[in-house]
Amino acid sequence: MTWGACARETLRPVRRGTRGDMSDVRECRGIALVSGASSGFGARIAQVLSAGGFDVIALARRAELLEVLAEEDPYRAILPVVADVRDRNAVGRAVSELPDEYRDISVLVNNAGLSRGFGPVQQGAAAHWREMIDTNITGVLNLTEAVLPRLVARGSGHVVNVGSIAAEYPYMGGNVYAATKAFVHQLSLNMRVDLQGTGVRVSCVAPGMAKTEFARVRYEGDLQRAEALYDGLTPLSADDVAQSVAWCLDQPPHVNINMIELMPAEQPFGLGFAGSRSGDPGGASGGADAS
Repeated sequence: MTWGACARETLRPVRRGTRGDMSDVRECRGIALVSGASSGFGARIAQVLSAGGFDVIALARRAELLEVLAEEDPYRAILPVVADVRDRNAVGRAVSELPDEYRDISVLVNNAGLSRGFGPVQQGAAAHWREMIDTNITGVLNLTEAVLPRLVARGSGHVVNVGSIAAEYPYMGGNVYAATKAFVHQLSLNMRVDLQGTGVRVSCVAPGMAKTEFARVRYEGDLQRAEALYDGLTPLSADDVAQSVAWCLDQPPHVNINMIELMPAEQPFGLGFAGSRSGDPGGASGGADAS
């Protein structure tokens, strides 16, 4: 069962401040739409925002995982919505057909994204490139097109785009994935300029190496290869990224967080990872599976 906006006002506490700090004051903070919410960063962002007082529209492709996410939410605040961000028409329908109590969206988290393949660009696969472009660029634009006018019309809101340090720091095998995330970073900064005076804030959160489904997707299910990426360091968790998103939203209205970069303490700048083989550095940046 899912409650509508503010209907749970007396039912649950709101998480404030640092992790684990629970206030006795219940605050309804609005409605947030999170893409790529069936796993990884997106699922954890949905959970953290729900705990923080938001009703959450969790949008992704995998219906069964979305249903589990909603059912396990102790605050009954997550509405599962199945859509593929690459499909403009499907995204438009999903947003236009939201229940009345979920229409007044105040936060958009463009999290859905993926990386396919590894190795140098001269050995790349066009199908992999197209999938990354369609998801990481077109998907962000499709959801932004569907939601942003609502934020402008209401005179307030916040867009948080999930980028990657790959957009700023080259690494072997990053090529097209890094370029798609550079698009996300520049789009975020230019949206910030375009939206000045509208009451809508824009932030970009750029994670480094994180342990989610991301590496497994990149290596097309090769678990051994994916796990080997984390040898010798402690990667970011999905919660680290979710808390960064929440922190952007927690700032007072006169403060706009333009960009956050976060990395594991042991992750170096430059090519690959500490101790990685020069021929297999893939996955050197964070990201979210579009599922």
